[in-house]
Amino acid sequence: MSYEKQDLFHKQSMSEQLVDYIKTQILNGELNPGDRVVETKLAKELNISQTPVREALRQLQGEGIIMIVPNRGPLVCDLKIEDVFEIYSMRSVLEGLAIRLATQLATDEEIAELEHYYNEMKSKLTNEKITHLLKESFYIHDTIIRLSRHNRLMQMYKSISFQIALVNRILGTYSTKEKEVMEHWELIDALKRRDPQYAENTMRKHIYRSYCDFIEFQGQSDFKNEDNWL
Repeated sequence: MSYEKQDLFHKQSMSEQLVDYIKTQILNGELNPGDRVVETKLAKELNISQTPVREALRQLQGEGIIMIVPNRGPLVCDLKIEDVFEIYSMRSVLEGLAIRLATQLATDEEIAELEHYYNEMKSKLTNEKITHLLKESFYIHDTIIRLSRHNRLMQMYKSISFQIALVNRILGTYSTKEKEVMEHWELIDALKRRDPQYAENTMRKHIYRSYCDFIEFQGQSDFKNEDNWL
């Protein structure tokens, strides 16, 4: 695999590396919902056998990223609006708990470091070469998860992190840098206040707004129901 294709596989098993490779292709837009993943083509492109390709596709099928369709083979799953609701509502629970714990467990230095990162993010508003701040926004959320010091919560969040990244990729064309900066300050401020209940409510409202943005972007406004969230 000339993507330093052979070097890619020396640390982990081929199938694990292939899972990451296919996920990256989806997040980069090289594979889109409904596209076929052709085993023989992928194996030839990467100069490997079809066995690890099949193993990777089985894992991706188990994660709900690939579906096997009779007479068509593996296809990239489309995100239904019900899937999006499940992703965002799960985020609301996990990240609400994470920031509640982080307000109690994170050190002043850790919160100051995250605020410094936020200020660097804010400084990119005037850089016309930077079109979005999704990576920076994701880092803030991921850091809050880590500051919870809750190992099982981190594991559960990791299990849906790809779906979160995929939804963010779709929403990225809709969100603006100004919106990302404005809405992520409230999370930094909530951490600094050290009020667990306030922080959890702030995070859950933050994620609910993102959900509303997504369904409006998809023209599915009937799926809003704040009672399911807060």
